[in-house]
Amino acid sequence: MVRRILAAATTLALAALLLVACWPQLLGLEQTLGVVQLVAVRGIAALVAILLAVLLTLIALLSGAARRFFAGLAVLLLAFSILTAGVLSIRGFSGGAFQTIAEGDLVVLSWNTLGDSPGAERIANLALGQEADVVALPETSHEAGEAVRALLAAGGRPMQLLELQYDTVSKARSTMLLVSTELGEYRVDEEAGSTPTLPSVVAVPVDGSGPTIVAAHPVAPVPGEMSNWRDGLAWLAERCADAESNVVVAGDLNSTLDHWSRFGSDVGLASCRDAARAVGAAALGTWPTRMPPVLGSPIDHVLATDAWEVVGFRVIDAEDGSGSDHRPVVAQLRPAA
Repeated sequence: MVRRILAAATTLALAALLLVACWPQLLGLEQTLGVVQLVAVRGIAALVAILLAVLLTLIALLSGAARRFFAGLAVLLLAFSILTAGVLSIRGFSGGAFQTIAEGDLVVLSWNTLGDSPGAERIANLALGQEADVVALPETSHEAGEAVRALLAAGGRPMQLLELQYDTVSKARSTMLLVSTELGEYRVDEEAGSTPTLPSVVAVPVDGSGPTIVAAHPVAPVPGEMSNWRDGLAWLAERCADAESNVVVAGDLNSTLDHWSRFGSDVGLASCRDAARAVGAAALGTWPTRMPPVLGSPIDHVLATDAWEVVGFRVIDAEDGSGSDHRPVVAQLRPAA
C-alpha cells in the first residue's frame, strides 16, 4: 500500500511539474524564479523529456512489479515533449523571407555585442549588409558606438548615435542606438525613464513625426534581480501600452513570449507585436550561440505596434563565431495600410 501511495504521489508531482513547464501562464507562474528559466529553454526541455521517456520505457520493459509505474512516467514525459514541440511549431522555426525594400520600410537590427566583442568593423559591416535603418546595441560602449557610426557614414549610411550609460565600469551597463539620418533628427526621451540595472534607450523624433524607438535591455532574471527583471518588463509594456501609438522596440529583452502573457498578449508585449511571432520564427533561439537555434532561448526581439506590418524577420547565425553569446536579429517593417 505504501509503495502504491508513493508511486501515485510521484506520478502526480511529475504531472504538475510538467504542466507548469509546458504552460506556466495557466497558473500565473511564468515570472516565478525557476519557472522563468525552465520555460525559456523549451527546446532543451522537450529533448530532455524525450530522452528520459526512452530511458523509463526501457526500465519498464525490464521491470516486473514496477512496470506500470515507469511506463506511466514515460507517457507523461512523452506527452510533455509532444505538447512542447507543438507550441514551438506554432511559434515557428522557419523565419520570414524578406521582401524588396519599399519606400517607407524600416529595417531594424539588434545585437547584444557582449561588451563590443565582435568589434566595430564587424558590427558596421552587418548593419550595412542588412541595410539597417535602426541598430540597437545593448552591452556596447560609447567608443564602439562612435566607431560603428563613423564606419556606417563612410559606407554611405549616415546615422545619429543615441545612448544611455549607467556607468563606464561595465560595458553591460551601456546601450547604444543608431538611427538613420533619413528618419529625421531624434533625441533621447529622458522623461520616459529606463529599465532597472541595465539601461534602455527611448528615442523620439524631434519634430514629432516618426516612430518612438526603444533600444531595450532589461536585466536577466537571475536570483537577486528578479524584481528588477519584472519591473523592466513592466516598464517596456508601458512603452507599448497604447495600441494607437507608433512604437518600435528592439534589443535583448531577456525574456520570451511566455514571460509576457500577464501583459495581455500571447503574440507580443502589450500592444507591441513580436516580429518573429508574426512571421513564424519565434521558436528560433538567439542565446546562447553555443547552442543551435532550435535549442536556444529566443530572448532577442524586434517588436512594433499596429502602425507597422512585419514583412520579414530572421535570426542571423552567421555571426556565431564573432565573440558575442547572442545572435543578431533583423526585422523588416512596413507602414500599415
